[in-house]
Formats: sequence, C-alpha cells, structure tokens
Amino acid sequence: MVVELTDATRAGVDHGWLRDLARHVLAAEGVGQAEVGVHLVGERRMAALNADHRGMRGVTDVLSFPLEEPGEPVPPGVPRLLGDVVVCPVQARRQADADGTPAAFELALLVTHGLLHLLGWEHDDDPGDMALRQGEILAGWDWSGLW
Repeated sequence: MVVELTDATRAGVDHGWLRDLARHVLAAEGVGQAEVGVHLVGERRMAALNADHRGMRGVTDVLSFPLEEPGEPVPPGVPRLLGDVVVCPVQARRQADADGTPAAFELALLVTHGLLHLLGWEHDDDPGDMALRQGEILAGWDWSGLW
C-alpha cells in the first residue's frame, strides 16, 4: 500500500504515524493494493480548496477527492487509485480545543473520515453509520503518538 504524504504545515505531525494510520484504516476496510494521498495544508490553502470545490467560504477540517467511483471493479493485481485526503491541522486543533478532546485524536478522526469518503462512505444519508465505523476503526489504535 502506497501512502503519499505531503505536509505544507509546521504542525509537527509525525509522518510515519500518519502513514501507518492510513494503512490501518484501509486494511480495516478490506483494501489491499492501493495508492492514496494524505496532504496537510494550512488555513489559507484549505479555505481556497473549500471555496473552489464546495463553493463554501472559510476553512474546513477535511476534504476528500476520490479518483474511483464506489463499487468500480479493479482488475486483479492492479492497485486501486483511491484519491486524496486533505486535512488542515490548525482547524483540527481548533475543533479539538472546542470539544475538549486531544488534538491527536481529532486529527486521527479526520484522516479516518476522509479515507472512508474515498471508499464511498457518506454521512448525508445516515451520519450514525459512518461515525460508528470511524469509532470501530480507531478503537484499538494508539492515536496519542501523532502530535
């Protein structure tokens, strides 16, 4: 599994941990050979992406850009090209502070959330199912080493 990671921030996120988390999430979802991008960006870049792709003003926490259609068959032996997850660590920390949760957990949750979107999960129909799955995936994961 290939996890391409870019970090345009000075947030101090542990890159190895972040790659391991992405692999953990994808393995939990039964994904074998795959390529995925995880990108950490600052507030300005995230606000620009949010405006360009969702038509919404301001910073958001996570955006997903899938390359596959859900359920699209992939020939055996060919890695899946899942797409990219973009996360704003500053927004993640802000949300964690507001919720009284550790920033590392919030970032782990956002990365998990974004990866599930790449795999076709949606929360518009039933937010409880996606939230439950995120919890199941992170239940046995030591997210404390992230930040």
